[in-house]
This record gives sequence, structure tokens and C-alpha cells, in this order.
Amino acid sequence: MGEKIYGHHAIEEAVKKAGMGSTLYIERTKADKFSSLIREAKLTGKIAVRKVSRDELERMLPGADLRGALLDMGGPRRGASRLIETSVEEFCSKLGDDDEALVLMLDGITDPHNLGAILRSADQFGVDLVIIPERRSVQANETVVKVSSGAAQYVPMSVVTNLSRALGTLKENGFWVYGADMAGESSYTTRLARKSVIVMGSEGDGMSQLVRKNCDYIISIPMRGHIDSLNVSVAAGILLYEARRPV
Repeated sequence: MGEKIYGHHAIEEAVKKAGMGSTLYIERTKADKFSSLIREAKLTGKIAVRKVSRDELERMLPGADLRGALLDMGGPRRGASRLIETSVEEFCSKLGDDDEALVLMLDGITDPHNLGAILRSADQFGVDLVIIPERRSVQANETVVKVSSGAAQYVPMSVVTNLSRALGTLKENGFWVYGADMAGESSYTTRLARKSVIVMGSEGDGMSQLVRKNCDYIISIPMRGHIDSLNVSVAAGILLYEARRPV
């Protein structure tokens, strides 16, 4: 089997990009519930539809909460190959000097639910590129795609071996780098550059020291609550909103 997508909304989005050899598996007793999804799959002319028993469906992806449907994208894959993948160099080569661009760098996010939620926000706020490290980070797997409600398939991503080197390339191409940290200046009063990189650190340790040293500014979200931090996916959503909010 190829890449496996589950979750109603994630499957709806994946159907639009599925290629030949894809198969939509539907739990036989829930076929009526998924009638519109079955119809859309058949209309593509690329997706086979198979109705199977609950046991057979669950054996395809043990432990996942499939809720009656699973889309097998088919074919060979590396990671989540149906996602939009690019390199930082290729991304920069397509930008003009006066172009506006927003990049989100994730320094060591390890929870797939956090990554999925972040990618959903990235899609909503028009992030042009999300960068994640190859090691010590969750990759864009099936859980991530499901949590993102399919948004992961619309956000260009770059998996890099060295975050600091990627920041250097971005800076050489006119980007300014804003690292998120509780000790930073208020994001509400910070005006981001036309070409900006927002860096979010890991859930427990924040940004690595080397990545932090490569930031031009350190920014924070003003808070009034009793606990000392926000979930990283919530914080990312707030900062992306600030980046896109009209001044």
C-alpha cells in the first residue's frame, strides 16, 4: 500500500490529488454515510472504491481511528510524497527582489498533532513554505495529514539537514528572521519585513541555541494568564495571524 489517509476532511482533500492506482476503502455497513465521498472518488476516474468489513479495514492501519474510511494513495512513496516538497534554494530562486513571502520554520516539533495543527494554520494564513529538520522532528505522516484536515497537502514543505544553513540561505535572499520566545519583544508592536521567517521552537526546549543566534529579532506573545506558555500550535497560529494582519 502507499500513503494512507484517514479522517473525512483529510480524505476529501486527498481525493482531489489522488493519482491512478489509488483505492478508497469504505466500511461496508457505513457506505450510505460516505455516499458523497464515494461519488467524488469515482468521478475522478482514478480511484477504485472497495467496500470491506470493519476488521479488514482496521487491519490496514492498526491503532488508527479510521471511522469507516481509508484512502490508499497507492504507488511508492518517501515519507508523505503526495505533499508539496521543495528545497529552500528552489523556493528562493522563484522569488523576486520585491516579492512578499512568509516562511515558517519549526525547530524540533515532535508531536504529530502539533505539526498537523500548525500546518492547518499555515494553510489558512497563506504560509509560503514550512521548514522542518530531518532529524529530531516528527515528519509529515498519516496522522499529521489527518489532524491538518488535509491542509498539509497544500502547504509547500522543505525537510532540511541543517536549520541554521537554511536560515543563512534565506537571509542571503532578503529574509529577516523572527524567533518566538517568551523573553522577546511584543509581537503586537513588531512590524515584520516583507520577506519574513517565523521560527517556532520545540514543545519542551524551545529554539536551539544555534538557531536562536541566527534570528534577527526575538518576539513574544503578550499574555495575562496564570500559566507560563501556550501550546506551540496555538502560538504559531497567533503569530501567523499577526504576520498577515493588515497594519
